[in-house]
Amino acid sequence: MKQYLSSEHFVIPAKAESNSCRINLRHGGWTPTFAGVTKIGKMSAMTSREEFTARCKERILVFDGGYGTAIQRHKLQEADYRGDLELTKDQKGNNDLLSITRPDIIGAIHDAYLEAGADMIETNTFSSTRVAMADYGCEHLVRQINLESAELARACADRAEAKDGLKRFVAGSIGPTNKTLSLSPDVNDPGYREIDFDTLKADYREQCDALIEGGVDFLLIETIFDTLNAKCAAMAAQEAAAASGRDVPLMISMTITDMAGRNLPAIRCRVSGTASAMRSR
Repeated sequence: MKQYLSSEHFVIPAKAESNSCRINLRHGGWTPTFAGVTKIGKMSAMTSREEFTARCKERILVFDGGYGTAIQRHKLQEADYRGDLELTKDQKGNNDLLSITRPDIIGAIHDAYLEAGADMIETNTFSSTRVAMADYGCEHLVRQINLESAELARACADRAEAKDGLKRFVAGSIGPTNKTLSLSPDVNDPGYREIDFDTLKADYREQCDALIEGGVDFLLIETIFDTLNAKCAAMAAQEAAAASGRDVPLMISMTITDMAGRNLPAIRCRVSGTASAMRSR
């Protein structure tokens, strides 16, 4: 799990393993001190942006952890991923598809992180764009995957809130895709691109529209490695938010590569007013 040490202006994450975090939260005597009953009641009228920002001023915030590793523990087979869908390609490893075919597993992972004390969970949609789903022949399922993933995460967060009155946030996970707008995959043709800006933006927009419809509080563009891809996704996210008529803050987690070609810590920065944070990986 990922912890965020908070102040009024920024959020600094402290890295911790899931099990140790559970010990700290459940057995180490740490108790959420956010606001108390009176303030929680006042918070209910706030937007997600306002409530998240206010919570950051009060205490450490806890994000969820990895989904890929959590899914691997179930040792799923092809039939688990495929379900009753008629698909032409093998689906084993298509973790996002499990939101449709095995929502019980994804829901259980959400619930485990929430029970351990997470303030925010992600949707299981890291690769749920047409360009990424093309590897599995699942482009036609993109909207359904994003919508049902968001609804599933929202339901889990709302159940946790119903137990103690403390709002849990849902971030719509948007991965970097397997294409880059800035670089050519062919060293012999540096001007070549596998995808153009408008096509990728349309893919991101489809994902963002479904995530927002499904009830996410934020959109999270994560582990993005290409600043042009990030710009493309951010534009799609802002357009989708505007079209929805909702205030949907945007978070970005970027992987920065230095001149030596090494991966540096990702930075979760403030976009359109969202509280900023820096995450070390």
